[in-house]
Amino acid sequence: MGLTVKATIPSNLPDSTVLDDAFIDEAVDDITDESELSAGFDAQPIIFKLDDDVCGDRLDKVIAKLIPQFSRSRLQQWIASGHVTVDGVPSKGKMTVLGGEEVIVYPQPAPEDTAFLPEKMDLDIVFEDKHIMVINKPAGLVVHPAAGNWSGTLLNGLLDHFPAISGVPRAGIVHRLDKDTSGLMVVAKSLEAQTDLVRQLQARTVKREYLALVWGKPNLTGTIDLPMARHPRDRIKMAVSESPSAKPAVTHFQRLAAGVLDGKAVTLVACQLETGRTHQIRVHMAHLGFPLVGDVLYGKQHLASYFNRQALQARRLGLQHPKTQKDCLWQVELAQDIADLLVSAGINYDAIEK
Repeated sequence: MGLTVKATIPSNLPDSTVLDDAFIDEAVDDITDESELSAGFDAQPIIFKLDDDVCGDRLDKVIAKLIPQFSRSRLQQWIASGHVTVDGVPSKGKMTVLGGEEVIVYPQPAPEDTAFLPEKMDLDIVFEDKHIMVINKPAGLVVHPAAGNWSGTLLNGLLDHFPAISGVPRAGIVHRLDKDTSGLMVVAKSLEAQTDLVRQLQARTVKREYLALVWGKPNLTGTIDLPMARHPRDRIKMAVSESPSAKPAVTHFQRLAAGVLDGKAVTLVACQLETGRTHQIRVHMAHLGFPLVGDVLYGKQHLASYFNRQALQARRLGLQHPKTQKDCLWQVELAQDIADLLVSAGINYDAIEK
């Protein structure tokens, strides 16, 4: 196949840039599978004239061979949306080319190409200095851009609030909360602070305490020391696993109060994490037979309608300040929806706190 280039393909087309995974250890493995993409999208039209030896071929196949740096599915999307012209006319991918035509491809950004951009966001900042931020994340807010959530994430809000954080890997994020889990997170504002926080997570000295409302009545106290990995059949889920790829996962829990929802026993438990596996508390408690109220992924489907998210909140966060090395502890009030849920279950949370 021949090609006469009239305008060169730009060298600054976006591609994936994977951060150094050695920097983020297993303590924060729930964010190491994601790639950061270059912010912004700046691609000029790609113009070429077809040679005669492509006569009789389909347009989409010809283009796919000429500019292989783009996936065929992406090229087909551009063709379907009119961003590929043949002799100045938008054309269909199945059209037959004769040779000699001028083809212009106008590259269009995919959602992930603009994922790492600042966005105005009303962040609930519990603490902030030159080195770290502690944020009370609301339920419904995704922490890090990924498929299906390329904008409106906490990372986007951090980039707007403190633009210099763009120079820190993953905008300073060192651990995550699930979209529908509320509560405390720490974010590093410098590479030095991030390195120190990651080391604390690796050493399991960061204190993370969660409140969870579960179905049933577990023991007064317990430790769940069961490794976890991706579910073998459902890639969206995690599972307790003995596979070689499984990683250690340790959850301590304590029963705080018992209640009743619609005639069914529920229990408020405090959970402390030693490790930070994806969905760890949800998987561990469900494995014991005590799924979280509202958890549609790991809970019993006929009970999921009692709450519109998993009843889980990161209540307390303790760590050493990465600069001063002083011990710090933060605690937040119950999210209003969880507070209302406890009232419905007949649990007096204020009495527990006293």
